[in-house]
Amino acid sequence: MPRTRAFQRLRTTRAGERPAPAARPPLIRELPLVIALYMAYKFGRRVANGQFQDAYDNAELVWDLERALRLPSEAWIQDLVLNSEPLIRAINVYYATVHFPAIVVFLIWMYWRRPGHYLWVRWVLTWLTAGALVLHLLVPLAPPRLFGTADMIDTGEVYGPAVYDKPEPDSMANQFAAMPSLHVGWAVFIAIALIVSSRGRLRWLWLLHPLITILAVVATAHHYWMDGIVACAILAAVLLVLRPPALPAATGAAVPAGAAGGTPGPAQPPEAGKRDGTAPGARDGTTAGSGGTRVSAGTGDAPSAPAPQDP
Repeated sequence: MPRTRAFQRLRTTRAGERPAPAARPPLIRELPLVIALYMAYKFGRRVANGQFQDAYDNAELVWDLERALRLPSEAWIQDLVLNSEPLIRAINVYYATVHFPAIVVFLIWMYWRRPGHYLWVRWVLTWLTAGALVLHLLVPLAPPRLFGTADMIDTGEVYGPAVYDKPEPDSMANQFAAMPSLHVGWAVFIAIALIVSSRGRLRWLWLLHPLITILAVVATAHHYWMDGIVACAILAAVLLVLRPPALPAATGAAVPAGAAGGTPGPAQPPEAGKRDGTAPGARDGTTAGSGGTRVSAGTGDAPSAPAPQDP
C-alpha cells in the first residue's frame, strides 16, 4: 500500500541509511576509452607541429598583451627561483615527473574510491582537453624558453632534467602547443574534484598542487601566465555546464526526528500520570482508545485515523 511504503521510507531515512553507492562503469570499456582519448590528443598536437613563424608571432602578441595588462614578468619569477639551485632543480623534477602520473593516479582513485564522481570527472577532462587541442591547432605559440624577447632560459636544459630536445617540425612532441597550459588546467581540476568529492578539512591542501604547478611552468620558462589563465577559463566554462554530483549522506548519520515534519515535544515519563491519577496522554485532552486510536476527551471531534501498522 502507498502509505505503508511511505512509512517504510521514513523509517529508512530515520535509521540514517543512505542510497546504494553509484556503480562503477565497466573497466573493460573505460580503459580503452581513456587511452583512445589521450592518443587522439597526442596525435592532434602533432598535426599543428612545424608552424614556427606563426608560433613566434603569437608569442610576441602574448608577451605584449601581458605587459599591457601589467602582469608580472615571467623572467622576474625565474630570476627569483634561480637564486637557489636546489629549488630550481626540485621545480624541474616536479614539472618533468608529476604532470602525467598525477592525472593517471587521479583517474584511478576516482574510479575506485569515488565512482559517483568518476563519470563527471571523465567528461570534464574530455571537454577540457578537447578545448585545449582546438587552441593548440589554431594558436601555435612559442614558449618563453624559445622566445628570445622573454630573455629566459630552459632551466631543464641547464640544471636537468631536460624534457624537450631542439624543436623539429616532424617530432612527436609539439613544443609550440603552449596555449593553453594543460599542466595548469589538469592540476586545477584535480584539486577541484578532490575537494568537492571529499569531506575532510585537509582536502583544501589539494590546492597546493595547482599553485606549485603554476610556479613550475612559469619558472622553467615552459609557459606564459596567459597559458594558465586561458586553461582556467576553458575549465570554468566546462564546469558551468557539467556540474559535480552531490555527495551522498554520511554513513550512520541520523536524521533529526523533526526533519520529517513537526517538532516532537519532550518525552513524558510513564510515571507522570500515576502520580496525579491521570492516564498517560490525558493531560493534553486525549485518552487512549482501543486499536491505537486516540479519542478526544470532552469534544465532539471525530477520532483521528489509526497510525499505520507494519505489514
